[in-house]
Order: sequence, then C-alpha cells, then structure tokens
Amino acid sequence: MIKFPIFLIFLFSIYSYDKIPSFTIDHLKLLPGIYVSRKDKIGSEVLTTFDIRMTRPNFEPVMNNAELHTIEHLGATFLRNEPAYKNRLIYFGPMGCRTGLYMVFHGDLSSKDIAPCVTEMFEFIRDFKGPIPGAEAKDCGNYLDHNLDMAKWLANKFLRKTLYVLKEENLIYPTQ
Repeated sequence: MIKFPIFLIFLFSIYSYDKIPSFTIDHLKLLPGIYVSRKDKIGSEVLTTFDIRMTRPNFEPVMNNAELHTIEHLGATFLRNEPAYKNRLIYFGPMGCRTGLYMVFHGDLSSKDIAPCVTEMFEFIRDFKGPIPGAEAKDCGNYLDHNLDMAKWLANKFLRKTLYVLKEENLIYPTQ
C-alpha cells in the first residue's frame, strides 16, 4: 500500500481546480466549425481566441501530426502575409487533441466576423503548390514531419463540408 505524508493528503483535499471553460463544452455535441473559445481583455484591448474545429471530436479520427503540422505552416504563412489579417493575428497553432487549431486575433470579434478569413486560409492550403514554407531543418524543429497532400485533402474536406455551408451550429458552441 502506498503511503502519502499526511500534509500532502491535506493539501489535495483542500485544494480544488476550477474547470477551464474549454473543458465545459460538450465535445460529444461539438461539430466542425469556427467557435469563439474565449475573449481576454488586456487594458482596453480585447483578444479573441477562435477554436477552428476541423474534425468532430470523438466521432472522427484525429488528424495525424504530419498533416496538422503542414496546415499550421501554411495557415501561419497565409495569415502573416495577408494584408487584411497580418496585423491582427496574435497566434495560430494546433490543438493538442489534433481535432483543430487555435487562432488568436486582436479585436472583439465573432465567429461570423472571422469566417471569410478562415475560408480564404483553407482555400490557400487546398490550392498550395510548391515547397512547404519553413519546412527545412534550419527553419523548423521537426522539418521531416509534414504531409502536404493530406493537408490539402483535409482543407478541401473542411471547406466543402463545413466552411462553404456554415450554419449557426458550426459557429456557436453547443450547450451542455
């Protein structure tokens, strides 16, 4: 039997963790889409974090690291070079669960506000030709782990099945 010092048992019993908001979303009801994950105020400024959910959690297979990594490189390249978005983008990167990506923008924005940007970005990914930007050893910490063909296939699927036919259920988190 494992014995814990009494003070550790006491600490664990009095300290509880608040559930972070993203863990309160019913992932069994969550569909692919664009969702406002959170809004943070920094002084008088607002940062809006978007949940770009490409696959249905716990129903569809998650994306493999290689294609998600490629989507990250191409999406970041698009967002950081597009005049309408480059000065508002704070962060773009994959979710640990591999069902989508997070994108943080400066401004108090809604899912509908950002839908054209997300659509343009996934069209850029779907139509991309040439070497993957930043996929060289000197530029990337895991430069061999990319899959352009699968990234393009996933981008096209997300466009056809979600972005081109957006409904409220793809823009507002489901309730518990």
